[in-house]
Amino acid sequence: MLARACGLVQGDDVKKHRFILIAVAASFLFHAPAGSAAASGWLDDYHKAQDEAKSSHKLLLLNFTGSDWCGWCIRLDQDVFSQSNFKDYANKNLVLLELDFPRPGGSRWQGQAAELKKQNLDLARRYDVHGFPTLIVLDGNGQKLWQYDGYLPGAKLIEELEKLRKG
Repeated sequence: MLARACGLVQGDDVKKHRFILIAVAASFLFHAPAGSAAASGWLDDYHKAQDEAKSSHKLLLLNFTGSDWCGWCIRLDQDVFSQSNFKDYANKNLVLLELDFPRPGGSRWQGQAAELKKQNLDLARRYDVHGFPTLIVLDGNGQKLWQYDGYLPGAKLIEELEKLRKG
């Protein structure tokens, strides 16, 4: 009785609480968007992104990422792309395109449409991408202006993008 009054649980109650915790965790996993891209302003359709970059006279930033397994990609997303200074800069100056290569067999990989997998692989071949993260900047006409392989801190990335933008 004291254990229950103190919030401690025993026997069948432990099984119930575990089940509830697992069910809640699973609901977050299965109801979350397939990637963080859509929720944060990143597109995943190359042609749509290219059209938007051309019509808005913005640069197109391609982010080749392994969003659910690549440690440096995850760090780049957390330390740079999700920060307000990058988001503010991107809103004014960039069209963002995420080209994700999630872990085969993982939930993101299984949730990724075959056309999207093909598009991402074709673009990785076109731009000779061999590692993650890889950042590529295109102008509105699709001309490659810059490429960086690896992690780049936010201030340095914005500095490089600003150089490209100003020509």
